[in-house]
Amino acid sequence: MPQLAGRFQTLPEYPLATIPQKKRQLIAQGFDVIDLGAGDADLAPPPKALAALEKAAHTPAMSRYGFGLGLVAYREAISAWMQKRFGLRFDPLTEIVPLIGSKEGISHLALAYLEPGRVAIIPEPGYNAYQGGAMLASGEPYRYALRPHNNFLIDLDDIPDETLRRTGILYLNYPNNPTAAIAPRDYLESVIAKCREHDILLVYDNAYSELAFDGYVPPSIFEIDGARDVAIEFHSLSKTYNMTGWRCGWAVASPEISSVLTKVKSFTDTGQFMAVQAAGVAALESYDEFVPGNVATFKARRDAAVDAFRAAGFSCDVPKATMYLWIGLPEGLPSAAFADVLLDDEGVVVMPGSGFGAGGEGFFRISFITSPERIAEAAERAGRVLSLIGAWAT
Repeated sequence: MPQLAGRFQTLPEYPLATIPQKKRQLIAQGFDVIDLGAGDADLAPPPKALAALEKAAHTPAMSRYGFGLGLVAYREAISAWMQKRFGLRFDPLTEIVPLIGSKEGISHLALAYLEPGRVAIIPEPGYNAYQGGAMLASGEPYRYALRPHNNFLIDLDDIPDETLRRTGILYLNYPNNPTAAIAPRDYLESVIAKCREHDILLVYDNAYSELAFDGYVPPSIFEIDGARDVAIEFHSLSKTYNMTGWRCGWAVASPEISSVLTKVKSFTDTGQFMAVQAAGVAALESYDEFVPGNVATFKARRDAAVDAFRAAGFSCDVPKATMYLWIGLPEGLPSAAFADVLLDDEGVVVMPGSGFGAGGEGFFRISFITSPERIAEAAERAGRVLSLIGAWAT
């Protein structure tokens, strides 16, 4: 067999890769499976996005290559939305990069900024695209454990100066997946100052900026002075508009930084299907009429999930944003073992904290992506497993 590259051999297994097949097997065996694993809600996209997709799909020009430019109207809609939502102006042609979902942009960007000996600071637990992109670019991952004692924030003062001097990328994601943590403004200001001091590119993953509750309004990193010198921010239609499978997102940055991602992408893809970009325009333009109701649905599910899992014997905070609960486990109970028993015995899919890296051990993540009734049923089943494992332990 041809020899694999070392960078490939170091890749861990992707945590969601085996779940679909396992679900199929359990369903075939007659299990009533409740999937709280992926952040993939069972809700419909905006009607106007569906109509725009149908219309554009019947337009022959939309089936041609989009290339990096893509649908100019999509760029313009993004620019208008960033202005409306954050009060920030980004030039549609030079400061916006359309993406085939934010995940591919985040992963591909590492190819331009990392190489052997260059460090990527990666939150752990964290979205696996961060370490995957860094490792495929032959970068050196520096994993920083997000734990309750540090409010699930990366404290750059904890990282040795020698490491910071070799750092090319810092990945941050607030509101955070999987912990649902949020970042105070003064924290973001300190991060920007540190990145400017060490010439570090801040990759700010803002995929959950619109799934926020109880009056909390997540910021753009570009609301922080100096961010345009060192940051690129990623957004996605996936969570806000229930369009996960459409793979439609974007990045914004100064021309000097956005052009780097554009160049990398020119060698890896020829652009998102322009009919999907046309649907993206319709989604963004329907923000006011669609998003508040969608967020209210997630809030009801959040409240149901918190109540149900607490009643089942678990400890969790009430998240101010995202579609996740980050739930603690008893000390000494491996998260993977708990998730395996919960799936095999009770047919409930959750994500073990260790699946997001060693820093996530001691927790598991649920996504409140189905009805309150199904979430309550899943929590009851999880409580049975918790009691069973507790009996074994004694």
